[in-house]
Amino acid sequence: MPRLFALDHNFPDPIVSVLAGSQPDAQLERISEIHPGMADLEDWELLVALHQHATPWDGLITTDSSMLKQGSPSSSQPPLAMIRSRRPGCSLPISAGSAKRTRPDEAQVWTLRAANRQPDAPWGCLERFAAHNNRNTDSAWHEFRLADAQLARDPLGD
Repeated sequence: MPRLFALDHNFPDPIVSVLAGSQPDAQLERISEIHPGMADLEDWELLVALHQHATPWDGLITTDSSMLKQGSPSSSQPPLAMIRSRRPGCSLPISAGSAKRTRPDEAQVWTLRAANRQPDAPWGCLERFAAHNNRNTDSAWHEFRLADAQLARDPLGD
């Protein structure tokens, strides 16, 4: 059974059409087709909305690197894979098996490159953010950590 991945709104239509038909290990669907309000959500709300959705989404594929640079540890919560492509057409690692290697019980950050690598730990992304901003990692975690209520609330309010 293919893994289910939401495509962020920044993927051009021609690329989405090609990717959708050529990924045997992944079913790809635009967030606007999942729910029209998803494109208007904050990054952390989008991840929570996918987590709360009735369909069991495995993760989000995006070209938005700012999701990892904003300081929000939401990439660590909830347990979804976030696959960040450097370019919208950079899908080779998905077809090479990245989709099969994601884990539904663990948050992961995959950065698609030509080289095949293991995923980055979301905590490592937060550590890099903290270091880049001359901050303590624990204080950044406590400042940006999503409360249980934020994780439990459906941002789309359906």
